[in-house]
Amino acid sequence: MPASSASDWIAEGAATLAARAERELEALVAVSSPSGDVRAGDEAAAIVAALVPDAVEVMRVPCSSPGHAQDLVATLRGTGSKRVLLVGHLDTVIAHEAHKPLVRDGERLVGSGSIDMKGGDVLALGVLRALATRSADFAEVALLLVMDEEWRLGEFGHAERFRGWDACLTFEAGERTADGGDAVVVQRKAAGTLRILATGQSAHSGSQPDKGRNALLALATAAQVVAACHDPAGPERLTAVPTVVRSGDAFNVVPSHGELTCDVRADRLSAFDAVMAAVPAEVGGATLTVENLRKWPGMDSRAVVTPVLERAGAVLGRPIAGHARGGASDASHFASGIPLTLDGLGPIGGGAHAPHEFVWAWSLKTRAEVALAVVDAVLAG
Repeated sequence: MPASSASDWIAEGAATLAARAERELEALVAVSSPSGDVRAGDEAAAIVAALVPDAVEVMRVPCSSPGHAQDLVATLRGTGSKRVLLVGHLDTVIAHEAHKPLVRDGERLVGSGSIDMKGGDVLALGVLRALATRSADFAEVALLLVMDEEWRLGEFGHAERFRGWDACLTFEAGERTADGGDAVVVQRKAAGTLRILATGQSAHSGSQPDKGRNALLALATAAQVVAACHDPAGPERLTAVPTVVRSGDAFNVVPSHGELTCDVRADRLSAFDAVMAAVPAEVGGATLTVENLRKWPGMDSRAVVTPVLERAGAVLGRPIAGHARGGASDASHFASGIPLTLDGLGPIGGGAHAPHEFVWAWSLKTRAEVALAVVDAVLAG
């Protein structure tokens, strides 16, 4: 597509997307859909199915996590050669009783799951509709919306399905440069969730405290050991943060068992091995065992994505920068099988996982322009 035609396609597509985006975001946020609620996941998927273009084939496929609603794959077929994957998730972390529907507060669209990541889902839907007018430029475009991104511990089930595709574009919250320019995410850390179990011996804490083996004290030691591994300025940019501890059943009993959870992030999954090895096997007679419940790989697509961003910025008329982000994303699962993987194509906002979670209304149009420019650059490459 000539540059002038591409610019027109981006401008028209972004305007059309922005005109619908707030209403569609309101509809999706109206559904409280915490991970694991099958009925809520099905309701959110039904809304998505009603919003896709008529030419799209909608399928429900097994979720990676048991007990969740099925994931959704919406496929648009064309006559070209490129295959492009659009990725989002419909699950949120907010419980039903704390859920807030979307309300406008000035330029803020405030509501549960708005920025993480139903705002991104709305942009992905708009991109899919815009691509329906360019069927000669691709063989297949698929929108994958999963139901378990926020709480998945097991293996991710979709990486092999899309291995070898030409591009993976993920619509987590957008980025901005320090001076307010456009940016996307091209690098993410690997993520792990360490669980440390302590097994001791209960005893009366008043009459026979020394006959017990205190699981709580053992976990306290383990927490200090993990925290001592924290080295964000080091070669692996490792962060190691104890986050949740549970131990004890009564105020007058030496606790015999307990559990500590730690969040670890680094450039590579292998960096977590040293943290796990540092945890002692025994403290004060209580035994400690450690396992990594979550193994999300890192992502670094800077070398492959940079030329795409340069082409996209040239057509858009303003630069698009590539940034690093520490949070985990499903983009990382695809990066090894789809080298041209980038993230952060969603709107701008804040407060993810918090009561004040919001999307900036103005960003729905500007980020639609960025997403469409990136898609155009992928198809033209």
